[in-house]
Amino acid sequence: MPLLAGAAAAIAGVGAVLALTDVDSPLRAPFTLFFLLAAPGTAVAAALRGLEPFGRIVASLSVAVAVNILVAQGMLAVHRWSVRGGIAAVAALSSFVLLLVLVRRLRGRTVSRQAS
Repeated sequence: MPLLAGAAAAIAGVGAVLALTDVDSPLRAPFTLFFLLAAPGTAVAAALRGLEPFGRIVASLSVAVAVNILVAQGMLAVHRWSVRGGIAAVAALSSFVLLLVLVRRLRGRTVSRQAS
């Protein structure tokens, strides 16, 4: 399983880099689409650790699509749409959610250690 997660992270990273650097490659579109679904989906899946696996997958993919739509709508509303900006915004939002999950888990460990 860690090998599969590492491969998925590598593919998503390559997709983001290909989109940000504007490289012409036949892999650019599918890898970038994978990044746009995997980055927010992984962040939300980490936050929803208590759900059953199928519910977690459905919820995380739904939120990933919603995040991408909201980022695109927000950028279009302020007349600042760009592919690079969209990739960067999705990456920033996903990183922020992962950071919140990490802080919450670390704070939970600290509280439980102090209570013991």
